[in-house]
Amino acid sequence: MASRFEVMVFMLARFSGMVACGVLLAISVACENADTNKTPVVSGPPSTTFPMPPASGKSLNDMGWQLADGQRNLFSQYSGSVLILDFYATWCLPCRKSIPQLVGLQDRFKDQGLRVVGLNVGGPNDWPKVPEFSRELKIQYTLAVPDADLSGFLLSDSQQIPQTFIFDRQGRLTKRIIGFSDSDSEVLRTAVESAVLAK
Repeated sequence: MASRFEVMVFMLARFSGMVACGVLLAISVACENADTNKTPVVSGPPSTTFPMPPASGKSLNDMGWQLADGQRNLFSQYSGSVLILDFYATWCLPCRKSIPQLVGLQDRFKDQGLRVVGLNVGGPNDWPKVPEFSRELKIQYTLAVPDADLSGFLLSDSQQIPQTFIFDRQGRLTKRIIGFSDSDSEVLRTAVESAVLAK
């Protein structure tokens, strides 16, 4: 018969294992953005109503991102396309898991107007790592750094990454995915197919 001490050690080991599993699960599903002290530009989270409301009087159409060559794109330039904005960092493991799904969707639906834009929110120290990261994961879609007002607006209620926003051809938000797990692959694919095939 086990002593009281042995039983306590067994229970403690079991509890510790459960806690460790919970921590690993949380890490595998979403990464916390390293820039957690950043004050959101827009107070209040983005709405999933249609269409997405202006941010403090400034339209989402006027927000954008900067490309590696210094050019700046605006949300409004993608009118008529199904647009995926994916916020990521090179150090984020769930981001690495989600990116092959985005690459596959871009390849499959690019001729039907799907555009994917990866937006790096890993911070200035992460930006130099993007070219190698892109080669490693065979990313063919646009990679850029979001304007502060865009990331402040879309990530105002959660700093976790990856975060994936799917907008229809009219610029309306149709789906938002925070983090990435195996079950999200089907959610992402279904949302993109619906947006692409909608009349």
